[in-house]
Amino acid sequence: METERPSPRYSSIDAWEPREILDAMIEGQFAAVAAVRAARPAIETAALAVVRRLSRGGRIVYVGAGTSGRLAVQDGAELTPTFSWPQERLLLLMAGGDDALLKAVEGAEDEAERGAELMCRHAIGEADVVIAVAASGTTPFTLACLREAARRGALTIGVANNRDAPLLAAAEHALFLDTGSEAIAGSTRMKAGTAQRIALLMLSSLVMILQGRVYEGLMVDVQASNKKLLRRSERILARLTGGRDAAEIDAALRRADGSVKLAYLLLQGHGLDEARAALEDARGHLRRAVEALAGAPI
Repeated sequence: METERPSPRYSSIDAWEPREILDAMIEGQFAAVAAVRAARPAIETAALAVVRRLSRGGRIVYVGAGTSGRLAVQDGAELTPTFSWPQERLLLLMAGGDDALLKAVEGAEDEAERGAELMCRHAIGEADVVIAVAASGTTPFTLACLREAARRGALTIGVANNRDAPLLAAAEHALFLDTGSEAIAGSTRMKAGTAQRIALLMLSSLVMILQGRVYEGLMVDVQASNKKLLRRSERILARLTGGRDAAEIDAALRRADGSVKLAYLLLQGHGLDEARAALEDARGHLRRAVEALAGAPI
């Protein structure tokens, strides 16, 4: 496997000058970006498939082990605070459980039966999307999760850094990130991990944008559930409305129960029921709701 192969280029890295070591690692990070750029068509196709599948009301499920699992969980964990993705429609499964997020759990990645059992326990089905991440593409736990999810009809996406890896072959959508060998042989927390992080970020962000959870480059699905998010909601609405009065914005947010999308439509002069109906018809997509209301009487 390329991710495990020692590279002759780095065989004496421990004898290099510190600046030379850092230059080599920076070069590796650029290589990670290039690997993701090469996978852009596959990421786009996968994202479109995810959007279609999620229209059935299913869940986004991230699975992985070790470094790859932690990167997958990190990406998934950010979907709710960033895009208000419903917590009940998100599942983060790590080999070894929550303890493995902070420390290595020996043997957890080899528990294939555990992976398949988790898919059954959580009733993974045809409405769900399962994103499985493993640098090697051979991790038994991750591979078992993906295969069982596919057997149960879920949309499956495999992310790996070795060409023709079993995980890629078993996935409906394969995201191959060709990062090659590492400066420290087998340490996939380096450029392989960076490429995974970028690919997951691009995939999930594109899915959320396509679902209308971003408008004019702003996180309009944020819910004003605490002081920090209330301030953010106010700033978003001020920007969208060209600097409307703070009192007007606060009043709109209160009427909208903290929904930035609904508050924005209220500030545009639409009635509460009208705005809610427009958003519902647009399936929460603010731009489509704005366009639908453009010709409506105010």
